[in-house]
Amino acid sequence: MQGIINFDNIAIVLHRPRYPENIGAAARAMCNMGIRRLVVVDPENFDTNRIKKMATHSALETVESIKSFNNLREALSPYGYVIGTTARLGGQRQVISTPAKLAGKLVSISKNNKIAIVFGPENKGLSNADIRYCHILVNIPTANFSSINLAQSVMIICYEILMADQKKSDEFVPRLASRHELDGMYEQVKDILVRINFINPENPDYWMNNLRHFFTRLQLRSKEVSTIRGLCRQIDWYGKSQRRLGCKAGNENE
Repeated sequence: MQGIINFDNIAIVLHRPRYPENIGAAARAMCNMGIRRLVVVDPENFDTNRIKKMATHSALETVESIKSFNNLREALSPYGYVIGTTARLGGQRQVISTPAKLAGKLVSISKNNKIAIVFGPENKGLSNADIRYCHILVNIPTANFSSINLAQSVMIICYEILMADQKKSDEFVPRLASRHELDGMYEQVKDILVRINFINPENPDYWMNNLRHFFTRLQLRSKEVSTIRGLCRQIDWYGKSQRRLGCKAGNENE
């Protein structure tokens, strides 16, 4: 088999998992499919012994190499492409892919970019705030019952990635801006748009969603993020300079 996916660039991220057994079972599922990088964010119970018991000997190296973080933003900061898993559809959850289609996209993206696939808490999944960090959402189709065990979900996604590794893709995807770079840009854009009354200051994150979807489709690079941030700084400087001139003119007319 000729490998074309860079598995070293793919990480599974478990956000606020509730049970250590699910962390261990997820680690085992990942290793079955060739993915070794596991990130755990703010777990309710990180009992290493219970994790290792479910991971079995084959996944012990993955368990011992787990990277832990206190919040999702920090955990995702190094990644250039972030995928969120969701059972719920509609509302803000509009950019949806199936596991097989998603895996096909990762063939080219993985060559030059670090990829994170995020799974939410077992009882409620990723929140609307969580999915704002994601470039795309993936939904595992089910029949009449949509609830799937966390480790089973990890296995399904990782299996499709392994299958996509056997397919050829000539598409080129450059190194994309990291989550850290994008989050800094979004904060700066939001601040400017609130101050010029372009978006509602009462709920700016809701109004920013359309912009996030727009920029996600563009797949911004680091240089492009820097250009947008430079534009924001210039708008900020111009606004402040005009305000100073207005205050000065007002004082002279008194």
